[in-house]
Amino acid sequence: MDSTQLAQVESLCETLYTGAASASESGEPINRQEAQARLLSLQSSAEYIPQCQYILDHSNSHYARLVASNSLTELITTHWNNFTVQQRIDIRNYILGYLANTGPSLQDFVVMSLIKLVCRITKLGWFDDPTHRELADDVTKFLQATVDHCILGLKILNQLVDELNIPTSGRTLTQHRKTSVSFRDVCLFKVFQLGLTTLKQLQTRQIATADPRQEAILGEQALALTVRCLNFDFIGTNPDESTEDVGTIQAPTSWRSVLQDPATIELLFDFYANTEPPRSSKAMEAVILLCSVRRSLFPSDKDRAAFLGRLMTGIRELLSNQTGLQHQDNYHQFCRLLGRLKANYQLSELVKAEGYLEWLELASSFTVQSIRNWQYSTNSIHYLLALWGRLVAAVPYVRPDTGARGHVQALEKQVLTVVEAYIESMLGSVETVLMSDGALEDPLEDDGSLKEQLDRLPVICRFQYGPVANIILTKFDPLLSSYREMMAHLGSSSTKNAPSEVVHKVAVVEGQLTWLTYMVGTIVGGHSWSSAHMADGEETIDASLSRRALQLAQGVDFRLTQSNGVGRSDPKLELALLYYFQNFRRVYMFMWDQVSGSGSSGGSVGMVGMMASKLDSAPSAKQKVYQRMFEHLAMGDHTAVANLIVTKVGNNLKFWPEEQDLVGKTLELLLDMAGGYSSSKLLLTLDTVKFLARHHTEDHFPFLAVPCNARHRTTFHATLARLLLSPGGEDKLGLTFDQFLEPIVNAISQLGALSSADLRNEAARRPLIGIFRDLRGIAASLHNRRTYGMLFDILHPQHLPLLSKVADAWYDQPDVIISLLRFMQEFCHNKANRVNFDQSSANGILLYRATSEVVCAFGRRLLSMPTLSSDEADIYKRRYKGMALALHVLNSALGGNYVCFGVFALYHDPALDNSLDVALQMALSVPLDDVVAYPKLSKAFYGFIEILFRNHKRTVMALETSVLMQLMNAVHEGLQSSDATLSSLCANTIDHLATFYFNNIGKDKPEVINLNKHLAAQPNLFCSLTATLFNLLLFGAPQNHWAVMRPMLSLMLASESSFTTYKDHLLSTQTQENQSLLNDAFNKLLHDVNRSLDSANRDRFTQKLTAFRVAARSFLTL
Repeated sequence: MDSTQLAQVESLCETLYTGAASASESGEPINRQEAQARLLSLQSSAEYIPQCQYILDHSNSHYARLVASNSLTELITTHWNNFTVQQRIDIRNYILGYLANTGPSLQDFVVMSLIKLVCRITKLGWFDDPTHRELADDVTKFLQATVDHCILGLKILNQLVDELNIPTSGRTLTQHRKTSVSFRDVCLFKVFQLGLTTLKQLQTRQIATADPRQEAILGEQALALTVRCLNFDFIGTNPDESTEDVGTIQAPTSWRSVLQDPATIELLFDFYANTEPPRSSKAMEAVILLCSVRRSLFPSDKDRAAFLGRLMTGIRELLSNQTGLQHQDNYHQFCRLLGRLKANYQLSELVKAEGYLEWLELASSFTVQSIRNWQYSTNSIHYLLALWGRLVAAVPYVRPDTGARGHVQALEKQVLTVVEAYIESMLGSVETVLMSDGALEDPLEDDGSLKEQLDRLPVICRFQYGPVANIILTKFDPLLSSYREMMAHLGSSSTKNAPSEVVHKVAVVEGQLTWLTYMVGTIVGGHSWSSAHMADGEETIDASLSRRALQLAQGVDFRLTQSNGVGRSDPKLELALLYYFQNFRRVYMFMWDQVSGSGSSGGSVGMVGMMASKLDSAPSAKQKVYQRMFEHLAMGDHTAVANLIVTKVGNNLKFWPEEQDLVGKTLELLLDMAGGYSSSKLLLTLDTVKFLARHHTEDHFPFLAVPCNARHRTTFHATLARLLLSPGGEDKLGLTFDQFLEPIVNAISQLGALSSADLRNEAARRPLIGIFRDLRGIAASLHNRRTYGMLFDILHPQHLPLLSKVADAWYDQPDVIISLLRFMQEFCHNKANRVNFDQSSANGILLYRATSEVVCAFGRRLLSMPTLSSDEADIYKRRYKGMALALHVLNSALGGNYVCFGVFALYHDPALDNSLDVALQMALSVPLDDVVAYPKLSKAFYGFIEILFRNHKRTVMALETSVLMQLMNAVHEGLQSSDATLSSLCANTIDHLATFYFNNIGKDKPEVINLNKHLAAQPNLFCSLTATLFNLLLFGAPQNHWAVMRPMLSLMLASESSFTTYKDHLLSTQTQENQSLLNDAFNKLLHDVNRSLDSANRDRFTQKLTAFRVAARSFLTL
């Protein structure tokens, strides 16, 4: 490289990163995309390493240095085996020297890229030479030089720990763990100590030359290093990085002296107290990790207790002084620390710690203060609730006389204080949010945080269930009375039309009732059926709370029905009631059949019914609890309560048509009830369910008419069909399947009678979408041959022709065609072998013919449309989505195993050929880049090609050579996809082709003759496939290995010359020493492999391929 080329590279870098104009050699302007493509060529071959070094040495452009550094990292990772051990060390030393000389003056992003390069070389060469394992020692020279070099050194150590802790793509997990464990044993403790030493120097002001800015950076880097070292994956558990909850830190025993040293935790607490975020919050994060160290690290319980004592003393001081808690980051980390404390220490240890009762009181005050200031701590409250939940859950396992006297009573008192504060604050938050006029976010609308908090409440509240229930009831009763009065005053008029002060008052009361309903729901849902808890009489308290929630639901529902949907409450209150119903259903609606007896029609819970299906003489403990619960509820038996819930479901669907979220949650509740064994039986006895099953039309349920609820139609009909088709469903509902489908069949008949022109009328759009959505839901609930046959008999032969008419008329309207094709996909899908007609039945062939007509009608129309440009904004919605679904429909039908496809050719029926021809034309009309760009399209595309090569070889081989090669090029491309599903489909396609060729060589069949013609025209086909498969095996990503191994044996047997050619080519690229090793690896691969494709031989060869890959990758150079 010379100065002219360097200037050109710098110009390209400026274009890439800043958008500045640059020109090619011919003077044409270059855009960012072209600049990126040209610069990426630096990463294409190991020959470009000197050029990258030249750029680093001579360029003044930060962007050019960044590109050179990134290219070097990529080249060294990809071509690692191309370098000798000495070359690797030379590159490492060159970069370290470069950092030492120019690092302080470089931009931060260039520095980080160079550091990443050094650490990558260190990782890959860890076992090559001791020099690589001495990086931590080399970095100490940076730490002892100037302050800027010290910062550089800490950055190197941070990146080193990250690099050795996180697996690199392209290396096996075994290789990674081997390196990682060695680093842990040789270096990590030294690195950890360097981080702590830097912190001590900062604390004692030993770095005199550092200005405040440098001190802040040093502190940040040293704390980050401490956190990274403690967070290291010591034992190879590959923890989930997406969770905030820390697991146990499995620090080695050799770390004991430092971790147990009181000075370590004091240093971190001191740093927390005397710095600002982000340093203070990082220090607190280090304390969290330190308190999560494994129990067995401490030699004795006394040492562990002393460590806990120091930790609790530090926490007590922070709580007493409120140190740093005014900062959001500090506050959040401190809440995590409190939540983590009980997770790693048993309550029996905490109560023995000095000052436990004081700590408990301070923690309670802090929690109460946090809850009262909920607007600043919404995302942290659940950590505090987790602490109290863990404390109370451990009480049964600690003897009352252990540790501090009266600790149980103290905990009871503090828990009650916390719960009361939580209830008060959440109720108070309603008015605060309303008064803020949109400035504050409503915690009821933050679903994630709300769920986190509600999940923690049951354990805490049930610890002092009686007193907590009394607190809730004293809040609930007055609010319920007040709400009833307001509703009586408003009558059947809408709340929105009332005076503003009334609207405000109603909003406050509804918001507070929403909170209480959520709380009651989660607490009732926390009921335990374990024998240890059943004797506590908690079911009577559940009943008291449930009575209020159910009375509220009745009141809301009464006003809704009386006002014919005008007098609505707040949608959030309706969602809270659904949440309560879900919890009540889960806990108290699973024993209906046991308590009622199999012959019960839903009368009151009596002993006779309870024993109808039992042989024993007395009801079980569970049944007694169940009975007591409904007696105390005093709202009728479980049938009456279930009827109340389902009536509410029906009214929600009737009167809230435009509230998508509410409709969705309501249908989710109905679906869950229909899915339970006992609750589904109970539903079948209810009049409301009978009404739903008989009147599932837009006239009775307007939500079905709202276009945005189209997907909810599917769920609604799937649920009703599931109930109807359950054992005894038709008898109990007094409705046959034919009667249930009557409204849909009538609509189909009306539409079927229309001419093509009338069918395309806008008035037919919504009915068509509705019919197909409804039918899809019904088809999804057909799980056996009998029920599927019932639907097929209703649709065939009269109504199936409408499907192809719709496909032909509405091909260019995505909403109609997508709903049609989704129904067809479900209808053709042979799940659980449900599409299984009698031997003498032609229904399978007729079903395929109808499917073929739909796909052909849609496909031909789509292909006749002008082709859209790939960069059109909605090309997927307008063209590819329907195409992908049509291919999926055909794939389901072709792979359903319910059609004897030979019949079509035998009786000259063009249905099969037409559908395959249209599908092929659709598939080949899509540019390969677009196939790869849209995952759903690519799955349908490659699924179709795979099934074509698997079952329809005569059709494939009869294609023009150019068409077949277009398919094989697509397969070749898909084989290299990062999506394992696609590469697997492509590998199977190749396997079908190679297996067919090997099994039929020399046979006089039309397919074989055609294939030979194709291979004569394209003699390199097998060679290119073999080369690609072996390259993927040896150099590709690990997720593709299993997929690419399958066709290798069949391909080698089909074309031995292709394998020999690839072997010779690979040998020619290696050194003399590597050639000998590679020959040995190939000989082992082929040893004891037979010329057959039976499963035993395939499995044996696959195992050998795995061993071959591991052996070859250890020395191969690219």
